[in-house]
Amino acid sequence: MTGTTLSETLVLNEEQPRNARPTRQRILSKRIVWQILLYVLLVVLALIYIYPFLVQVATSFKTEAEAAADPISLIPQTITFAAYERLFGNSDYPVWFANSAIVTICVTLGRVFFVSLAGYALARLHFRGRGIVFAAVIAVMAVPGVVLLIPKFLVINQLGIYDSYAGMIIPLLVDAAGVFIMKNFFESIPVSVEEQARIDGAGTFRTFWSVVLPMARPALITIVILSFQGSWNELTHFIVSTQSPELTTLTKGVASLAANQLGQGQQYPIKLAAAAIMTIPVAVMFFIFQRQIMNTSEGAVKG
Repeated sequence: MTGTTLSETLVLNEEQPRNARPTRQRILSKRIVWQILLYVLLVVLALIYIYPFLVQVATSFKTEAEAAADPISLIPQTITFAAYERLFGNSDYPVWFANSAIVTICVTLGRVFFVSLAGYALARLHFRGRGIVFAAVIAVMAVPGVVLLIPKFLVINQLGIYDSYAGMIIPLLVDAAGVFIMKNFFESIPVSVEEQARIDGAGTFRTFWSVVLPMARPALITIVILSFQGSWNELTHFIVSTQSPELTTLTKGVASLAANQLGQGQQYPIKLAAAAIMTIPVAVMFFIFQRQIMNTSEGAVKG
C-alpha cells in the first residue's frame, strides 16, 4: 500500500509541472495578445488625433489649386512657400505675433506671481472672511467666461484702459483656477518649514518668497504652462478689450483670415500656415517642461 501510494504520488508530481506549463503559456500568450490589441488601439487613436495637424502642415506648403482639389493629402505634389511669404510679406501677421508674445509673457509672469500670493494667503494666513474669499474663488470658477464679457467690457471702459495693452493684460493677471491650485499645494507643505524660517527672523513675505515658493516648483510649472497656453489662445477677452488693428493678436488675426479678409477664394494654404505657426510656441513650451509635468507628484519635502 505504501509503495503504491509513493509511486502514485511521484507520477502526480511529474504530471503537474507538465500540465502547468501549457497553462502558463496560455496565460502569457493571452496577455501578449491583449497588449498588442491595446497598443494597436492607442496607435489608431493617436493617428486620428494627429492627422488633422499633419494635414494642416502639409496643406500650408501646397498651391491654392492643389489644396482645393485634394485638401486632405499629406504629401504636396508641388512644395511651395508662397503661403508663408504672403503671410509675412503682405499681411499684418508679424504684428499679430508680436502682440500675442507681449501679452502672453506679461500675463504669464504676472499670473504666476499674483496667484502664488493669493494661494499662500488663503493657505497660511488666518484672517476674518478667509472662507468667504475662498468660496468666492470657487464660485468664479463655476461661472462661464462668456457671461462676464459685457461686464468686463464695461469695467475696462470705465477704467479708461480700453483699446490698450493695459486693458489686454491686467484683467488676465489673476486666475481663479491658479489660486485654487496654489492654495492646495501650499497646504501640502509642512508648517514646520515656515516656523523654522520665522525663528530665524524672516517675515511673512520673506518666508513665502525664499522658503515656500521654491518648494512649490511643480505647481509653479503647472501655472506657467496653463497661463501661457490660456493667454496665447485667448480670443474673447481681446474682442471686448481692443478694436485697433495695431493691437490685434494672433487669435483675432487668424479668425479674420478664416473670414476671408485677405481676398477672395478659400485660401487654405495661408490660413493653415498661420495656424501652424501659431501652434509652435505652445508646442515648444510643452516639450521644455514635459519632464517637470511628469514629476509634479514629487513631494515638497524629501525625507
